[in-house]
Amino acid sequence: MSDPQNPTPLRMPPLSRLIFASRWLQLPLYLGLIAAQGVYVYHFLVELVHLIEAVFGSQAALQALVTSIGYKSDVPLAALNETVIMLVVLALIDVVMISNLLIMVIVGGYETFVSRMNLEGHPDQPEWLSHVNASVLKVKLATAIIGISSIHLLKTFINAANYDTKVLLWQTLIHMAFLLSALAIALTDRLMSQPAQDQKH
Repeated sequence: MSDPQNPTPLRMPPLSRLIFASRWLQLPLYLGLIAAQGVYVYHFLVELVHLIEAVFGSQAALQALVTSIGYKSDVPLAALNETVIMLVVLALIDVVMISNLLIMVIVGGYETFVSRMNLEGHPDQPEWLSHVNASVLKVKLATAIIGISSIHLLKTFINAANYDTKVLLWQTLIHMAFLLSALAIALTDRLMSQPAQDQKH
């Protein structure tokens, strides 16, 4: 007699077992994203060290910052100014937001498409992971991409003197396309979930 608390798992045909096990082929992809996360952490620390050194008067660090953010000025910079500081801070925020996007893809994608992580009850379990699925993950990723695009657009407008008008126009249009795409994804997700809610009532 089978125990209802511990049901016997169904025996899968070999072909079905092989196809189902193929999800583990995604594991190297997620490990690669973890490595990319490490690269972003290193980049963040390098930029932060350059910013701190430039505050204390290091010309080499200041030049490295100016080069990395693409800032140009008719007058050679002898020290940090407000615009450079703002652009560097926005670049650091950009790195953090991309890092958050990577975490959502790594953790949410692994949980959804590869294997359960059994984080229920863990004090550090992300709030969104408890109800994550492919649709929720798509909406969250679209929202994160809009945030990253907003930071890029703000950096471009602050440093607008160094960009061509076509670049400003195209970046604005691309940002609007991201917004419309996110709205379309959210609307589609809502329409698809509506019949399920109606069946419950």
